Amino acid sequence: MIIKILGSGCKKCIALGENAKAAAAAAGRQAEIVKVTDFAEIASYGVMSTPGLVVDGKVVSTGKVLTAQEIGKFL
Repeated sequence: MIIKILGSGCKKCIALGENAKAAAAAAGRQAEIVKVTDFAEIASYGVMSTPGLVVDGKVVSTGKVLTAQEIGKFL
Protein backbone atom coordinates (compact mmCIF):
# COMPACT_ATOMS: atom_id res chain seq x y z
CA MET A 1 0.00 0.00 0.00
CA ILE A 2 1.25 3.47 -0.89
CA ILE A 3 -0.01 6.47 1.04
CA LYS A 4 0.90 9.89 -0.34
CA ILE A 5 0.80 13.10 1.65
CA LEU A 6 0.37 16.04 -0.71
CA GLY A 7 1.57 19.42 0.53
CA SER A 8 4.38 21.86 1.08
CA GLY A 9 5.73 20.17 4.21
CA CYS A 10 3.90 22.43 6.65
CA LYS A 11 2.83 21.42 10.17
CA LYS A 12 -0.51 20.12 8.90
CA CYS A 13 1.20 17.96 6.28
CA ILE A 14 3.57 16.52 8.86
CA ALA A 15 0.68 15.80 11.25
CA LEU A 16 -1.29 14.06 8.48
CA GLY A 17 1.77 11.92 7.67
CA GLU A 18 2.16 10.88 11.31
CA ASN A 19 -1.55 10.05 11.54
CA ALA A 20 -1.35 7.99 8.35
CA LYS A 21 1.61 6.06 9.75
CA ALA A 22 -0.31 5.41 12.98
CA ALA A 23 -3.42 4.31 11.06
CA ALA A 24 -1.44 1.81 8.98
CA ALA A 25 0.21 0.40 12.11
CA ALA A 26 -3.13 0.11 13.90
CA ALA A 27 -4.62 -1.71 10.91
CA GLY A 28 -1.61 -4.03 10.73
CA ARG A 29 -0.94 -2.95 7.14
CA GLN A 30 2.42 -2.41 5.51
CA ALA A 31 2.38 1.08 4.04
CA GLU A 32 4.92 3.24 2.30
CA ILE A 33 4.39 6.89 3.24
CA VAL A 34 5.43 9.20 0.40
CA LYS A 35 5.57 12.97 0.80
CA VAL A 36 4.79 14.88 -2.39
CA THR A 37 5.84 18.55 -2.35
CA ASP A 38 5.95 19.26 -6.09
CA PHE A 39 2.97 21.52 -6.79
CA ALA A 40 2.64 20.31 -10.39
CA GLU A 41 2.29 16.73 -9.15
CA ILE A 42 -0.14 17.82 -6.43
CA ALA A 43 -2.25 19.63 -9.03
CA SER A 44 -2.21 16.52 -11.23
CA TYR A 45 -4.34 14.84 -8.54
CA GLY A 46 -6.83 17.71 -8.74
CA VAL A 47 -5.91 18.84 -5.23
CA MET A 48 -6.14 22.59 -4.75
CA SER A 49 -6.22 22.60 -0.94
CA THR A 50 -3.48 20.91 1.06
CA PRO A 51 -2.78 18.73 2.84
CA GLY A 52 -4.07 15.99 0.60
CA LEU A 53 -4.19 12.28 1.31
CA VAL A 54 -3.90 9.70 -1.48
CA VAL A 55 -4.28 5.98 -0.76
CA ASP A 56 -3.18 3.65 -3.58
CA GLY A 57 -3.70 6.35 -6.21
CA LYS A 58 -7.11 7.55 -4.99
CA VAL A 59 -7.54 10.99 -3.40
CA VAL A 60 -9.45 10.44 -0.17
CA SER A 61 -9.08 13.81 1.57
CA THR A 62 -8.03 17.40 0.89
CA GLY A 63 -7.63 20.47 3.01
CA LYS A 64 -7.77 18.91 6.46
CA VAL A 65 -5.78 16.81 8.90
CA LEU A 66 -7.60 13.53 9.41
CA THR A 67 -7.15 11.56 12.63
CA ALA A 68 -5.61 8.10 12.55
CA GLN A 69 -9.09 6.64 13.11
CA GLU A 70 -10.54 8.56 10.14
CA ILE A 71 -7.65 7.45 7.91
CA GLY A 72 -8.14 3.85 9.03
CA LYS A 73 -11.51 3.81 7.25
CA PHE A 74 -9.73 4.29 3.90
CA LEU A 75 -7.20 1.51 4.44
